Amino acid sequence: MRFGCVKTGFDSRQPDKVMNKKKSQKTGNKKEKDLKSLANFIYEVGILSKTPRSGLWFLGTGAQSVAEHLYRTTMIAYVLSYLVPKVNRERLLFLSLIHDLGEGRTSDLNYIHQKYGRLSELKALEDLAKTVPFGEELLGAYKEEQARETLEAQLAKDADSIDWMVTLLEEAAKGNDKAQRWAGIALKRLKHPEAKKLGRLIFETHPDDWWFDEDDEWYVNRSPQSSGWRSK
Repeated sequence: MRFGCVKTGFDSRQPDKVMNKKKSQKTGNKKEKDLKSLANFIYEVGILSKTPRSGLWFLGTGAQSVAEHLYRTTMIAYVLSYLVPKVNRERLLFLSLIHDLGEGRTSDLNYIHQKYGRLSELKALEDLAKTVPFGEELLGAYKEEQARETLEAQLAKDADSIDWMVTLLEEAAKGNDKAQRWAGIALKRLKHPEAKKLGRLIFETHPDDWWFDEDDEWYVNRSPQSSGWRSK
């Protein structure tokens, strides 16, 4: 009597298939969750464009959002990286870009506010770091910038101070005498020799000098012959 093989429908490879399927689903769910957190992050950084720099309230004139401050601070950091070639430019720019990131959650506190307490930007960054896949990178950069121990962190702070000084000088040019005095205080905060040198030059430069020259005939006759950009 011959006994044939009985088909049971069981495939010895099925456990592996099931495990791989579960693993794939888990990976897919994590990826979807990460993407969702990135979408939320993009909306969160957008709130910085609506978060005012509160120091200008006490100045009496002017307005600037935290996002505007971060943008120009980062551009100033780029300039400083040109003046200080040994700095890690990429790191410096990153520190400058994220140094006030937590203010989307805490708001910006000026010097008077800080006399009576500070909302914890560190706590804000710690909470934010838990929500995005690159959270530890953000948190580490914030801590480095605050510690001021690395050259990159020191220059990031100088860039921060220069932006505040420039903002004040723009208001001083409009006739705010208080802004001129405040700008002098900001100039004294600069630490790196190259930042100090740049800061002193900026302090002596009118905000309109990059585009306006009262001796340029273009502003009188609008002649095509005098419409070219004049380098100073």
